[in-house]
Amino acid sequence: MSDRPSKKLKMDSEAEKVAEAAEEHLKQHPHPVPTKQPYVAHDDGEFKDWIKHQTTAEQAQKLEDGPNNAFTGNKFSQKYFDILKVRRDLPVFAQRQQFLDIFQNTQIMVFVGETGSGKTTQIPQFVLYDDMPHLAGTQVACTQPRRVAAMSVAKRVADELDVELGEEVGYSIRFENKTSPKTILKYMTDGMLLREAMDDHNLSRYSCIILDEAHERTLATDILMGLLKQVSIRRPDLKIIIMSATLDAEKFQSYFNDAPLLAVPGRTHPVEIYYTPEYQRDYLDAAIRTVLQIHATEPEGDVLLFLTGEEEIEDACRKISLEGDELVREQNCGPIKVYPLYGSLPPNQQQRIFEPAPEGANGKPGRKVIVSTNIAETSLTIDGIVYVVDPGFSKQKVYNPRIRVESLLVSPISKASAQQRAGRAGRTRPGKCFRLYTEEAFKKELIEQSYPEILRSNLASTVLELKKLGIDDLVHFDFMDPPAPETMMRALEELNYLQCLSDEGDLTALGRTASQFPLDPMLACVLIGSPAFQCSEEILTIVALLSVPNVFVRPASARKRADEAKMAFAHSDGDHLTLLNVFEAFNSEEAMQHGLHQWCRDNFLSYRSLTSARSVRAQLRRIMEKHDLDLVSPGYDDPDYWTLVRKALAAGFFMQVAKKKSGNKGYLTVKDNQDVLIHPSTVLAAENEWVIYNEFVLTSTNYIRTVTNVKPDWLVELAPKYYNLDHFGDGDVKLSLKRIIERVETMNKQKEKKDKKKKSKSS
Repeated sequence: MSDRPSKKLKMDSEAEKVAEAAEEHLKQHPHPVPTKQPYVAHDDGEFKDWIKHQTTAEQAQKLEDGPNNAFTGNKFSQKYFDILKVRRDLPVFAQRQQFLDIFQNTQIMVFVGETGSGKTTQIPQFVLYDDMPHLAGTQVACTQPRRVAAMSVAKRVADELDVELGEEVGYSIRFENKTSPKTILKYMTDGMLLREAMDDHNLSRYSCIILDEAHERTLATDILMGLLKQVSIRRPDLKIIIMSATLDAEKFQSYFNDAPLLAVPGRTHPVEIYYTPEYQRDYLDAAIRTVLQIHATEPEGDVLLFLTGEEEIEDACRKISLEGDELVREQNCGPIKVYPLYGSLPPNQQQRIFEPAPEGANGKPGRKVIVSTNIAETSLTIDGIVYVVDPGFSKQKVYNPRIRVESLLVSPISKASAQQRAGRAGRTRPGKCFRLYTEEAFKKELIEQSYPEILRSNLASTVLELKKLGIDDLVHFDFMDPPAPETMMRALEELNYLQCLSDEGDLTALGRTASQFPLDPMLACVLIGSPAFQCSEEILTIVALLSVPNVFVRPASARKRADEAKMAFAHSDGDHLTLLNVFEAFNSEEAMQHGLHQWCRDNFLSYRSLTSARSVRAQLRRIMEKHDLDLVSPGYDDPDYWTLVRKALAAGFFMQVAKKKSGNKGYLTVKDNQDVLIHPSTVLAAENEWVIYNEFVLTSTNYIRTVTNVKPDWLVELAPKYYNLDHFGDGDVKLSLKRIIERVETMNKQKEKKDKKKKSKSS
């Protein structure tokens, strides 16, 4: 490590001179221009040395205690000082100077902070006070694997810094950007930072990038780590901090060329762990019973229950609320409030988990119960949790490259996840964790760590991103855990068929445009190709609706009525067209007059999903306008209206096609010959011979979901390369395709003859 400069800013007791100097500098340089060395400020003398990020913990704390905010020049509020007292108690504060010593003298560092240490909120602020990015026209980025975490942490840090959310501190997530030209600290999903890197390979606007929750090993985090390793060589001024909550830190250290490590213990209390004596057949029922038992018998403290997905969580919330109310009446228990938490929940509803528990009654405590996906494992901290109920499952993405199917499957969690979950119970006082599996299962059946997402995902989007990032040699890209060659080959093959990559593997113009959309490449290509079919407005709507949770609501108590309501929107040709009908009706005058909330309730539709789709549609529309893609519609009066929409869908979904089996119930997927059934939720009027599908659902029976009837002639015309018979194995599909190709060729020849005759007559 290099010797630190001895020349330091002499701070007076209230740090007023620094605040004044910062304010003066802002007046002189209202729009600072980033330089190649953003740490070199324009001022001379001692203040310049301070700006060159050589602040001590003592100096930074004097700035925090001063009367004026160093980033805005405004006076601090009383609320700021109240929060500051709480922040100073966090374990990470005790090691602030140690952190600054490493940060100032190395380019890349690994920081391990256990749950409750304060790393996600405090480390970016330590960097801000050291870097003063507003004086150099730069920003500090802190990535999160989940949107919920990026939003909630940004809100908390804005309060801690006494600034408006969206001004000096903001966040950027898919389909939502709450930042401004003043923003110096940006919380963002790892995917959003990747998108920025596509346009700016050196990430030149950032002076420091913090990868938080790196142990979650999401697809985007893994690519970012490989990318930042390359960028760090080109930009020696860029600081990189890898933050993780588990002690799998040695792997990160060795990957980043033996980067120094700083570990901070969390602020946790002991947690008692209970196992079930035997295997639970129905974990959902066991989980609900356990929560109610805790409420009836345990002292005060809130409960956190981990479940796998939205439907399961909403179902559990309803049952716990109903049975909890019965407990209040029958056993004089205290009141109980139940809150769901999952990624697609709107921000205002996510924030409700931070509301205080209800007041106690009958001498019994009131209790808050949060039913969450694994979002609450590491990304969010909810004070007041004393009891954790862990059934031992989560939803994981799994990709099978042989049959090209990516599915979300409910799988057992890892030991590391189980420990993270248990740790949530010991934040405020000693807690209890109820594991709904046996101790033997924990020891022998759970794997140590979850497999990184990159090893179990379809890599089509990843390959497109890497190509756009200027990385052509995918084989030698420095992944921490390289994916299987077969998965990589499947991705290259898919992008080649979509014409996003040339036969040589180079990015095409279409691929370059597709990479600008925050969508799966297939959906992006459907959008980009839609103007050719004169129906880009309709395809825009369908793609937006495919990008949000299911719009149809089917409560257990009213399934028949919900199915009847759905059929009112149904289009005989399939589900994609039915979605179009739903969106048109949602935006109709009748729905507006009725009141959108009530109209959605009456029609068993999700108001949340439809408003989200409207927002997604508006943003995708802006991207289309930016790339001069025509926004056109044939209009309902056109007799070919529905045909054009189906053709446009077939032009992008030509790889997701199934053909009816001859003389048999069910379908075969084209090329991969997988036996499938059409999902019962479909509205297709009849079993058509050829259909495109949006999703392959792997359960005890294989289903295809969201299906639309297409003509096979369109497929061979629109994707001749994919439907080359040499690529198909012998069987029913190949024979059918052979007949179709012959028929199409005959029709084309006849058309050519007619055209020639017309020409000769006219001449």
